[in-house]
Amino acid sequence: MTNADETKKELGLKESIKILFQASKGFWLVNMVNFGDGIAYFGILTLLTLFLGKERLGMSDHAAGLSVSAFTGLVTLFMFGGGFISDKLGVRRALTLCLILCLGGRVLLSGSPSFGGGAHFAAWLGLLVLSFGEGVIQPALYAGVKEYTDSRTATMGYGILYAIMNLGIVAENFISPFVRTDKEFILGVKGLGLGFDGVFWMCTGITLIMLAVHLGLFTKKVEETDRVAVDAPKTEEPQKSLLEKIRELPFLDPRFMFFIFILLPVRTLFAHQFLTMPDYVFRAYAPEVSAKFEWIAGLNPFIIVIFVPAIAAMTRKVNIITMMIIGTSISALTTFILVPGPDLTRLILYTLLFSLGEAVWSSRFLEYVADLAPQGKVGAYMGLAGIPWFLAKFTTGLYSGRMLEIFVPKGGALNTSTLWLIYALIACISPLGLLLARSWLLGHKKAMSGGAS
Repeated sequence: MTNADETKKELGLKESIKILFQASKGFWLVNMVNFGDGIAYFGILTLLTLFLGKERLGMSDHAAGLSVSAFTGLVTLFMFGGGFISDKLGVRRALTLCLILCLGGRVLLSGSPSFGGGAHFAAWLGLLVLSFGEGVIQPALYAGVKEYTDSRTATMGYGILYAIMNLGIVAENFISPFVRTDKEFILGVKGLGLGFDGVFWMCTGITLIMLAVHLGLFTKKVEETDRVAVDAPKTEEPQKSLLEKIRELPFLDPRFMFFIFILLPVRTLFAHQFLTMPDYVFRAYAPEVSAKFEWIAGLNPFIIVIFVPAIAAMTRKVNIITMMIIGTSISALTTFILVPGPDLTRLILYTLLFSLGEAVWSSRFLEYVADLAPQGKVGAYMGLAGIPWFLAKFTTGLYSGRMLEIFVPKGGALNTSTLWLIYALIACISPLGLLLARSWLLGHKKAMSGGAS
């Protein structure tokens, strides 16, 4: 590569970053919701198995695991229809709808302990309403980035979307232990000791603030005038038969379907971060560690905030299949670090390396799917691509509670080594499958390109 080529590449990156940070108000209002939802959604999800289980509402490990799995699975399931809702209503109105639903669901969930004998039903109803709201918000956020970025800034735009969501998680994970416990923290500051209820009501309050700011600032004028993306000119297209339209569906593209489904095994590790990790830490580690569990969990989004935009920028010319093999390999192989048994240093090292693997491929996957989508269909395509994630969250919850009861029972003998060995071996299927199918996958016209087209 010549010096001229290097200069051109460097200037292109700087220009991309400059244009993005000068983007329209709409782009940053979308990310305001993204930031707040990162706080509220993951603030609750991080502690949800504990809240529903023996620490608060009294469900068994299996029932709590099934409940959380059903909730997260429904979020992804509703993303399928949520994508069409987002395309139909537009980004602004879709975000308004989902924020109202999320607020109602979080009020029900946070207040469920006060329902006495109906606490479980109130919690399940709250999770159902919340799952629909979250199912709409995800494709609406992706569509918002599509609307307010162009081909020059798409890669960085999706990287920043993912990073800002994780910045919200970092903020919540730092604050959560202060709200939840009465332990002494930095500089002698003591926590409020409000328990799980306090954290959940804090997340509910943040949702209310988000809704108020969104209604006040994201006006119809902003939606109509601040878009960066330019619609492709309408041209006369030949009439297509029903059979021709069916043939164009992504479901019938074998490379695309293999690409999204081969990620199912490694995605189970992401589900275990909220289905297994909270109970594992609370049962296998000292109280001093579990009191700061959110700080350990917060290392993941902290790494994402730092590395996703940087890696997205540096690897925008690298084809997606290569990035997926590297990223999934890191995530799967680092799980073996937990096999020797509970150790705080190994737990932290695992969290850091697992997060680095996620940073390598996460936003590029979103970019790949969005790039496939025709103008005005990005929400629907994002919902379609969520099928494997739905399956990962739903199927993982079917056995995660039982595995906890067998290998990490509350108050019983622990066998954490076997637990993590099984989960690590399952996750290795993804990078191995991608590696074996690499040549075939590179035949896909989208996989042949490096970054945004």
